[in-house]
Amino acid sequence: MQQLLITLGIFLLVVGLIWPWLSQLPLGRLPGDIHIERENFSFHFPLMTGLLISVVLTVIFWLLRK
Repeated sequence: MQQLLITLGIFLLVVGLIWPWLSQLPLGRLPGDIHIERENFSFHFPLMTGLLISVVLTVIFWLLRK
């Protein structure tokens, strides 16, 4: 449990440090993401972004298991 918490803390620290560069990636604005804007209403559903992240994480975990 301690090793998991330390690893998670280091991961969050690294993500926090590289956040300015990560925010410039087009994630959340990919073709296939649903964005509806109307008067007094805004809805955003990042469908393709979620699928892309899922595929990337699946491949990474599959490679780590081997």
